[in-house]
Amino acid sequence: MGTLDGKIALVSGSGRGIGRAIALKLAGQGAQVVVNGLDPERAEETVRLIKSAGGDAVAVIGSVTDDGFAERFVQTAVDTFGGVDIVVNNAGHTWDGVIQKMTDEQWDVILDVHLRAPFRILRAVQPVMSSRAKQERARGVRVHRKVVNISSVTGVGGNAGQVNYAAAKAGLGGLTKTLAKEWARYQVNVNTVAFGYIQTRLTAATADANSTINVNGREIRVGVNPDFMARLEHLIPLGRMGTPEEAAGAVYLLCTPDSDYITGEVLVCGGGYI
Repeated sequence: MGTLDGKIALVSGSGRGIGRAIALKLAGQGAQVVVNGLDPERAEETVRLIKSAGGDAVAVIGSVTDDGFAERFVQTAVDTFGGVDIVVNNAGHTWDGVIQKMTDEQWDVILDVHLRAPFRILRAVQPVMSSRAKQERARGVRVHRKVVNISSVTGVGGNAGQVNYAAAKAGLGGLTKTLAKEWARYQVNVNTVAFGYIQTRLTAATADANSTINVNGREIRVGVNPDFMARLEHLIPLGRMGTPEEAAGAVYLLCTPDSDYITGEVLVCGGGYI
């Protein structure tokens, strides 16, 4: 028996990294998971890992920023598993630059993936969650559903060179607090987890200034200078970066029944670093 038995979860950006760890964690506790990723092989690999461990999952391939994606994502959960109980808005990436060098495209791309896409997914899922809540209320039953939006300490305190990312993540905090008020009548808890430095391909130490990933045809620089990373770890009270599994644990906390009276909050998962 898992704490999430019978729950149906959407996890965007779960083909790899933190998103995959979240999907595996929720599935390991009994949730049926709709996995999402840009890379079909990565997304299907997450599905295979879930199924090989005795869980159930299905993949929806595509970018969260595509027109119609949100509706397709939600409808897949309804058609395959019968509804939606948990939404984790995790998909995203960075595209850094100081403000005087940042293009409109850089600004728009990051705002789209980190703020507009979660807005669209949550707008699409509202009729599903509200309808179920009304049916349950008529029967005298109270069922809590969960939304966990993934943010960053950059959205809490800012970070030089990331004005687009910081603005998007700060906006996500406002979205979270507003929906916590709007959706309280549906017994939907809406919270945010703001990650500090977690070990992923975006934060891997590298001296290669040309290290990039391809996102929708754009080459985006990733990685952190090793010297900076060594200094940074001294600023983290726990003395190290977090693992994707530890990051997933913070999200899981806000998906369990133990968090039924927590809503509209931002939980920082950063080893004490703010």
